[in-house]
Formats: sequence, structure tokens, C-alpha cells
Amino acid sequence: MSASPESLLNVPLNDLHIALGARMVPFAGYSMPVQYPAGLIAEHKHTRTAAGLFDVSHMGQLRLVGPDAAAALESLLPVDVIDLPIGKQRYGLLLNEDGGIIDDLMFFRKAADEIFVIVNGACKVGDIAHIQAKIGSRCQVIPMPEFALLALQGPQAVTALSRLAPGVEKLVFMTGGNFTINTGTQSINVFLTRSGYTGEDGFEISVHASEALALANALLAQPEVKPIGLGARNSLRLEAGLPLYGNDIDASTTPVEASLNWAMQKVRRTDGARAGGFPGASKILAQLADPTRATSRKRVGLIALERIPVREHTELQDLTGARVGEVTSGLLGPTIDKPIAMGYLPPALATIGTQVNAIVRGKPVKMEVVTMPFVPTNYFRG
Repeated sequence: MSASPESLLNVPLNDLHIALGARMVPFAGYSMPVQYPAGLIAEHKHTRTAAGLFDVSHMGQLRLVGPDAAAALESLLPVDVIDLPIGKQRYGLLLNEDGGIIDDLMFFRKAADEIFVIVNGACKVGDIAHIQAKIGSRCQVIPMPEFALLALQGPQAVTALSRLAPGVEKLVFMTGGNFTINTGTQSINVFLTRSGYTGEDGFEISVHASEALALANALLAQPEVKPIGLGARNSLRLEAGLPLYGNDIDASTTPVEASLNWAMQKVRRTDGARAGGFPGASKILAQLADPTRATSRKRVGLIALERIPVREHTELQDLTGARVGEVTSGLLGPTIDKPIAMGYLPPALATIGTQVNAIVRGKPVKMEVVTMPFVPTNYFRG
């Protein structure tokens, strides 16, 4: 980003990040911690083995309220919203009229007439305006700028959090509810889900901004927990095979091209009255029916066959030297200690085991198409 420090917004925990020695960088219009003194690799490995606390308060939170809220939201997504049970969460894709992804988001059914939504920070102003314009006449669209969002991630996250909020250990992946955090000096009401963006078990916690510092301090006081910055968040999500909006998916990418078919339930694809009915449906349904003909590219996972990191925007060539695609995210995976990447290739080359060359500083680096995630996920499903 090119924003000047004077134009950046601060998250509620800004002073805490600075006190903890964070290196702050511009991100999504905010000053955000990219890493702390321990460094990205140590933070990444700590999250994989213990518990890391991430500040993701730049994300957008909103409520959709009213008896028609679920049906209204479903009209914007190729996802089953109506049948989502109360107390459960789902991944969604906000689409434009050409089937491109405006944003990817999470939504939670809090009640029969209420849905809680989290959108990406860089997209939140546009997302909220889009949702308001499209379905504001069918339900209340209520932004929540007064709330912060923290993510506690890692195999020991449940151990740390259950000390402060007994009962969270009963949740399974993609469920949640209202809980009270007891810090020892005060009680903090939060809404949390057992979910996250690292591939690890963990929780995302929505808390009023006025109580975010007390919550963060209580979590950091647990022996398993350390603060983690955006740098490790990025390496963790890439190892987990999770796309980053603006890098791996954007408004020019359809869900089928992005290999997100799993996010579109059967009821929206083939079953009767609710099949289709979302923006870009004719294009997306045609791609689902015949992906090799109806799409020109597909998101894939790649591993370099030599120890040379391959970064985003690196050109991909077939073995004859013809340009066939581009890397959208790439780094040396700290957990597997290999160069990993996501990118787009033609469907004919997007099969497991296919080899292509990434052109790094003018030289070819051989890469192989592999299944994702690169590191097995550790979600708690009960």
C-alpha cells in the first residue's frame, strides 16, 4: 500500500502491538503488526505447536437482521444459507454479475432472523455498500465498527481459552456462540466461533473495542499464547491451502476457476428451485458442468523441486517455454521447509504431478502440481 502513516487507521490494540515490539506496516488501510521481535519463522512454528494470538480487527463485521435475512444473503452467494442451522458457520463467496468473486467471507446463523458476517478488511467498505444496495430493502444491514476481532490459533488454543471461558472446548469446527471471558478482574462478553485462517484448531473472537485490550492481555497471560503478526498469518494460511483475497482470488476469478467448488452446496447447483439464482449463475453452472472447456485456468498448489522460493507474480511456463500462467502466492513453507506456491494453470496442466517452470530472475525453476493443503489441517471436528 502507498498510504502515508498519517492516513492509516489504528486498530484498538495499536498501543499494545507497539509495546510488544511489533513492526507495524500499512495493510488494508490500517497500521498492522507484521511481526514481533521473535520473527516470522518463530511465530509460525509457535502457532503450529502451541497457540498464537492474531489481531484481525481490520476485518469487517456486520449483522443481517430480519425474517428474510437468510434468503436475502443467499441471493448474493452460490452457497446454501437458508438451510444453515442456528449455531453454525459457513464459508461464502460474494459474487458480481459475471460470476467473479467480490470477496470471500464467513457467515454464522445466530438466530432464525439474524446472520453475523465477517468480510475482508480491504473490501469491507465496498462489501457493506454492495450488500446494503442489493438486500437492504429485505433485511437490516448493520455494520459493527465498534467491535474488534481477535484470532487465537493453534493446537493449544482450546487449552488456553477454556481456562477463561469454560465450555468453549465443547464447540467443534465451524460452530460458535456467546461466551463470557473471566479475566480474574472483569467479565467480558464475547461472540466466538471455533474457526480460523491457519489450518489449525482455534477460535475467532468478536469483542467490543473497549474491552479488546483486557481480553488480549488475559489471553497473552496464558503460558501457551504468544502474539503473532500478519507475516506468519500469511505463511500459515498458504501452507493450509487457503486463498488470500486480492492475491489468489479477485473479481475476475470465478469459484470454479479458483477451485472452490466445494464451497457451493448441491442445493445451489443441481437441486430444483434453489439451483442457480445467484449472480453469474449461468456462467458458473456451465463451468461446473464442463470445467475443461468452460474455463481457461484453475488454481493449483505447486512445490518447487529445488530450494528456491517462488514469489507472487512469477511467470509459469510449460516445458516447451510457453507462458501458461502465474504464481499468485509463494514462499518457503516453514513447516515443510520447501518452496510452496499457489497459481493458475490451464485445466490440461492442472493435474497432480504435472511439471512446469517458474521463471525466477530469468532462470527456470521446476515446480510440480500437488494437492492442497501443503500441511494437513488440524480442525477439531469432535
